[in-house]
Amino acid sequence: MKTDSSHTPTDNHAIVIGAGLGGLSAAMRLGAKGYRVTVLDRLDRTGGRGSSITQDGHRFDLGPTIVTVPQVFEKLWADCGRDFGADVDLRPLDPFYEIRWPDGTKFEACSDDERMFAEVEKISPRDLKGYKRFLKDSHARYIVGFEGMVAKPMHRLWETIKVLPKFAQLRADRSIYGHAKARVKDEKLRMALSFHPLFIGGDPAHVTSMYALVAHLEKEYGVHYAMGGVQAIADAMAKVVRAQGGMIRHTAVVDEILIENGAATGVRMDDGSMIKASLVVSNADAGHTYNHLLRNHKKRRWTTQKLKKSRWSMGLYVWYFGTKGTAKNWPDLGHHTIVNGPRFTGLLHDIFMKGKLSDDMSLYIHRPSVTDPTAAPQGDDTFYVLSPVPHLGWNNSVDWGVEEPIYREKVAKVLEQHMPGFRDSVSTELVFTPETFRDRYLSPHGSGFSLEPRILQSAWFRPHNVSEEAKGLFLVGAGTHPGAGLPGVVSSAEVLAKLVPDMHVNAKEPRMAAE
Repeated sequence: MKTDSSHTPTDNHAIVIGAGLGGLSAAMRLGAKGYRVTVLDRLDRTGGRGSSITQDGHRFDLGPTIVTVPQVFEKLWADCGRDFGADVDLRPLDPFYEIRWPDGTKFEACSDDERMFAEVEKISPRDLKGYKRFLKDSHARYIVGFEGMVAKPMHRLWETIKVLPKFAQLRADRSIYGHAKARVKDEKLRMALSFHPLFIGGDPAHVTSMYALVAHLEKEYGVHYAMGGVQAIADAMAKVVRAQGGMIRHTAVVDEILIENGAATGVRMDDGSMIKASLVVSNADAGHTYNHLLRNHKKRRWTTQKLKKSRWSMGLYVWYFGTKGTAKNWPDLGHHTIVNGPRFTGLLHDIFMKGKLSDDMSLYIHRPSVTDPTAAPQGDDTFYVLSPVPHLGWNNSVDWGVEEPIYREKVAKVLEQHMPGFRDSVSTELVFTPETFRDRYLSPHGSGFSLEPRILQSAWFRPHNVSEEAKGLFLVGAGTHPGAGLPGVVSSAEVLAKLVPDMHVNAKEPRMAAE
């Protein structure tokens, strides 16, 4: 098999740093190519940001909750000789989600054209024609941006240069919000057509209009939920890795990637022990990989100074809570609800451009218990409420130790408008702030999604899947190409598979791998 890597491993041992969805995908693909894989993760269970915590009978899915483009998982499983559908119970959602505004307006998204046309006309009849144009725009961007680039290596500048004429034709220089503004006049519809980059850490007012492709992804492939949460997908991936003979070590903290004579030779753990391998894949945040794991190696490209000048995705305030005896309460509150504040672009400007924690907010409410009875005790509910907030890298950064209880009350006041009396039913709760993301996931500035996916931080401009710093060193996950989100991090491992040669060295007897 022809690969894009000039590095030929001298043995078949590969190390994957991090058991997030990107790392597990990488381990599966390396296992399928004949490598003996060791996955090292600092958490106590698989999944990384897609893991979960069970507390008082409530399973809190900590990170991604929406599964789009299930085909990336199906292909991953198929390439490993397995059937995704046999391992994971994926349920299509209808509607996908509901968007709400302060004046009581609601918009339900689904895959049916006629229903979507009716939703648009309900808000602004004059914008139906513009909405239909937006759908055509979305399909054109999908062909170029998703089919043409997502699972393709982009570490050679030419691969990006040759798509620039098409990008220019599609007005990739215009923001996704700007593109929605050019198509529809109603401000609510502009929000509904442009908010999606927030799910991967991007400011809709500044990231490229290529993200209009998400509308086509939703329409074509639907929005799904994995029974058992994304944790169930991670656990299924771990089973594949172990069945291939791979090993997954938890509470194992990698402190440094070892480089000798220009090649990765393994890792040093935080206890000083070393593990040797001729292939190292980092699923740690790209910023942490270059700033910390390679701190004793002089960088060619992603230097400390370059990382300081980079733009990072926003932070996240996430309130997880369980409520007792509320399964039949709030019948109009479904699985996914997006609650808008009084401002859209103004709030985005505060978060992404000023680093200001505003009094107003927009919220994403996840209520998995309406679909999945395993998420909560019988008759109870499990909730996950997310508010985008500034990351910790601003000069006026928030001290969340002081601010958290104050902000929680502000969130509660907004929630009371949609879930009257919910506070009286809360039986257990847990809060993540940007400080949690910094400490738990080693995310620079506590950002929720690594580097912000602006056009000059995408494709060739993003940290490459094959590192310039050492032969045999590769990156997967949200901080590298193609970017954050479940399809992105899983596709980063597909790119990896195109860069790494098959291993024909006779493997040792498969090890019984332990969690």
